[in-house]
Amino acid sequence: MPPRRDINLHRVYDDCDSGYRVLVDRLWPRGITKVDAALDEWLQDVAPSTELRRWYGHDVTRFEEFARRYRAELRRHPASNAVQHLIELAKTRTITLLTATRDVEHSGARVLQERLTSRASPSRRRVSPAVAVAVHAMTSADLAPAATSTPGSSE
Repeated sequence: MPPRRDINLHRVYDDCDSGYRVLVDRLWPRGITKVDAALDEWLQDVAPSTELRRWYGHDVTRFEEFARRYRAELRRHPASNAVQHLIELAKTRTITLLTATRDVEHSGARVLQERLTSRASPSRRRVSPAVAVAVHAMTSADLAPAATSTPGSSE
């Protein structure tokens, strides 16, 4: 697999020319024209749901729970398709995720960036080295299902 390119994060209002520019907010940012935004793409489906965004309300005390809920949303359709699209883009070019949020560190865009740059796939869990060695040492007999008695049989 080719190396993953950089995935940057900036406010849509800031000057930045790096990479393929993707707006990752559900709502269009206030006070900026489409020409001034100079977007390559607007991926509304990857943004937090309206319900989650309203619940969070940029209350930093709720950020950890917001991030947990948003990561769950990113695993479901249609957000999962948008995430996969961004992963594919990142294989060939630098991507700049853009958001209108003032507090970028406590935003859905930051959670998305972390998801895209993480090494572990969301569908795979990390296995401890001890478990990996134990599983590797097992024989096929160890992995075969145990014989069970059927209802009505006498043992």
